Amino acid sequence: MKILMLSWEYPPQSVGGLARHVKDLSLALGELGNEVHILTRGAEEAPFYEEKQGVHIHRVYSLPLQNPDFMHWVSQLNFALIEKGIEILQNNEFDIIHGHDWLVAYAARVLKHSYKLPLVATIHATEAGRNHGLHSPLQNFIHSIEWFLGYESWKVIVCSKHMEGEVKGLFGLPQDKIVKIPNGVYVKQFAELDKFNHIQNRESLTSMVKDNEKVLFFVGRLVREKGVHVLIDSLPLLLQEFPEIKLIVAGTGPMEGQLKHQVKRMGLEHKVHFTGYIDDLLLKQLYKGSDIAVFPSLYEPFGIVVLEAMASATPVIVSDTGGLSEIVSHGKNGLKFIPGNANSLADQIKAILRDEKFAQRLAATASENVINEYDWSSIAKKTHTVYENIKEEYEKSDWYMEKNLPKKLIVSPNASLNTIRNPSKNLLS
Repeated sequence: MKILMLSWEYPPQSVGGLARHVKDLSLALGELGNEVHILTRGAEEAPFYEEKQGVHIHRVYSLPLQNPDFMHWVSQLNFALIEKGIEILQNNEFDIIHGHDWLVAYAARVLKHSYKLPLVATIHATEAGRNHGLHSPLQNFIHSIEWFLGYESWKVIVCSKHMEGEVKGLFGLPQDKIVKIPNGVYVKQFAELDKFNHIQNRESLTSMVKDNEKVLFFVGRLVREKGVHVLIDSLPLLLQEFPEIKLIVAGTGPMEGQLKHQVKRMGLEHKVHFTGYIDDLLLKQLYKGSDIAVFPSLYEPFGIVVLEAMASATPVIVSDTGGLSEIVSHGKNGLKFIPGNANSLADQIKAILRDEKFAQRLAATASENVINEYDWSSIAKKTHTVYENIKEEYEKSDWYMEKNLPKKLIVSPNASLNTIRNPSKNLLS
């Protein structure tokens, strides 16, 4: 099949996990024999067009106008996406359009109706979920765009049972319009580091960690919903028993300054290292070289980073919320704690640090689970099945018949819809 995907971020332009999701999904779909085109936002270090590992990437910039706020910027980005999308669709026959999240909703809708193609949407998170409700006119506006994207889509893909419940409750989507397909991970990419031993992995971290330190690792956007402040609050409770602990925080975000101030106020500068943005190689080395990967989110629709840590055979601790609760089975492939509760988190960290065999057993089970349930190849097959089912329904629709009527046919004023469906009757050329 020929697929046009729209996403507001794609590597090297990465804000969160969405960019990695779109990249990995497009590669996996390509490996199944599909032709995938990505329409996305431009990046200074990336060309406007490139074919990379069989995926066609088309980049645009938001219109060069003064933007008083983020929503105006989003609108102007969508105008640019529409302009480029028309150019792509005029020169190629596509089977389906796939939009990722509300930021591309306008463009996805215009291209859908202009070329009469079925639209599928993946809703990765919701505004109401991120903010624990809708508290401002802006949040309500974004919520309405999310509803609009769901309404316009043939099917809506979500990554977890938690998100399935969210989109049903928030947007009133019928059950038969929602498809649950989890996020995934390329297991081999993280298993490759098995050829390095633990000491060699630690050598890549020498500027951050001393040889005898126990490493807690977090990676993600530095926003309140990710709960890093809770992890920092747990450190004094841990240091009494484990003074050799070191926390590494990887990522950037608007809360970075606040988190650094929290660390300074608590007198923990020597115990917390902020890396900022890190590349994929260092990320894999940090997973592999850490004693525990901790993801203390207050809201998390899924959590690809958890799968990456599990694929790296690193013990994981997550908050008992959202999609994280579905990935981790407490005491079997990881541990869970009460969201927002630093005491509960500290207890789980202690349980792993006190028992090395227990930690190894959790990590081994987690690694096996990822291989069996979350590898991108199986997830791409499920997504492709959704596309095929949509295409089959679409080709039986009046919309498809209308699109494919010969352009020069003149229909008799008395022709019925059934006559139009069967152009061999009562049609004059």
